[in-house]
Amino acid sequence: MSGTQITMLVAMAAYLVGMMFVGLRMSEKNETVGDFYLGGRKLGPLVTAMSAEASDMSSWLLMGLPGVAYLSGCADAGWTAIGLAVGTYFNWLIVAKKLRRYTERTQSITLPEFFSDRYGDKKNVLTLISAIWIIVFFVPYTASGFAACGKLFRSLFGADYHAAMIISGLVIIVYTTTGGFLAASTTDFIQSIVMSVALIIVLVFGVSKAGGLGAVADNARQLPGYLSMVQSYSPATGAAVPYSALTIFSTMAWGLGYFGMPHILLRFMAIENDEKVTLSRRVATVWVVISMAAAVLIGIVGLGMSSGGVIRTLEGSDSETIVVVISELLSKYGIFAALIAGVVLSGILASTMSTSDSQLLAASSSISNDILSKFFNIKMDSARLLLVSRISLVVVAVIGIILAWDPGSSVFQIVSFAWGGFGASFGPVVLLALFWRRSNRNGALAGMLVGGITIFVWKFLLRPLGGALDIYELFPAFFIALGVNVLVSLLTPAPEKEITDVYDSVH
Repeated sequence: MSGTQITMLVAMAAYLVGMMFVGLRMSEKNETVGDFYLGGRKLGPLVTAMSAEASDMSSWLLMGLPGVAYLSGCADAGWTAIGLAVGTYFNWLIVAKKLRRYTERTQSITLPEFFSDRYGDKKNVLTLISAIWIIVFFVPYTASGFAACGKLFRSLFGADYHAAMIISGLVIIVYTTTGGFLAASTTDFIQSIVMSVALIIVLVFGVSKAGGLGAVADNARQLPGYLSMVQSYSPATGAAVPYSALTIFSTMAWGLGYFGMPHILLRFMAIENDEKVTLSRRVATVWVVISMAAAVLIGIVGLGMSSGGVIRTLEGSDSETIVVVISELLSKYGIFAALIAGVVLSGILASTMSTSDSQLLAASSSISNDILSKFFNIKMDSARLLLVSRISLVVVAVIGIILAWDPGSSVFQIVSFAWGGFGASFGPVVLLALFWRRSNRNGALAGMLVGGITIFVWKFLLRPLGGALDIYELFPAFFIALGVNVLVSLLTPAPEKEITDVYDSVH
């Protein structure tokens, strides 16, 4: 291992140790399971905003989005970013405050628990079904994060994939099991800052090595459709490919996923005061817009660097390593530059870890709180339930590591699939629970089941048929689930007065 690599590794190791330290400091604040999973509803507006967005973006921000822009230009990456930005804003605008008030009124500490509390589901069937969906979609999602960490250390330092993945997983497990939600949220806040610094450094350095913004723009203009929002550049043929209106709506449908993301909705439930949601919304929206715009620009700048011979040409999925390749080039300019490169690469670790810790908490809460405690009604005191919660988290993490054992396992296809699964199964239920007084338990249950099942059917049976069916599965599944929820609610008895009284008191 060269001196440059050792310097980068030291910077990244220091970052990992720092995250574990935060977890240990936060552990003393976890006295109840409510503290462990919701931080006692004491999150400040800045931590709420930044931790929500850091847990949302994952390694997709520093790898997936720049990689797409590098290969095909503005359309695919741009419409995805626009959809996510719009989804972020409206999620904070219409969901955050009402969900905070409602869950405090019902004393719900997890999303599945809220569904049962909202609809007076005393048998906790809604809790069980939603907890199962969380486990189904989050465990492999968590595995994709562990795999990303392993691949990062292997590509940079030639480290053993399995050893790197296990070490990264252990760090996440340590600070999350000890510090719980407060540790995850605090580290996510720190990680959002590291991610921001990484984006700025890579973008500025990349532009300087590519010959300036003018040279980058001139290179992009030479590629047909590369800078267009209604055409896409095909690296295989070197020609422009039409980007249809249906494809645009399908791509923007990523934004619908926000309404059903458990790890983001938990931040809304945990903010200390619902009056501070406005500040959180502004901070979150601004950060999302700037960070995604920077990520898309990095892809375009990276292509300019390749065209100028500054870095090698990246093909296929290798394009997702553009930030890593630029960081390796930066590290060659001395020890200080290598340290800076280590900070950038820590940003990739941060983006992965900030999502994995939140997913682990959500999945483990589904096992301990929602299934064991609520559905099966297993009585445990606070100390025992907290212990079971931590054990559940470790079990979920170990399963995630096992699923990620294959070095060739996909990362970003899993992210897309899980995002669609949560958006379709939970998104319509959340919106109708908060904004439609007439919605009932039967409608919520039918919509939740149909949404999740449609994701599987569309992804594996209908989408491969091509044509108009070849769209992101979240787009049709969300509206089918929404329609089923409304229809079943109207065809079955209205909710009882006790339930509507709680609804009225919140509104």
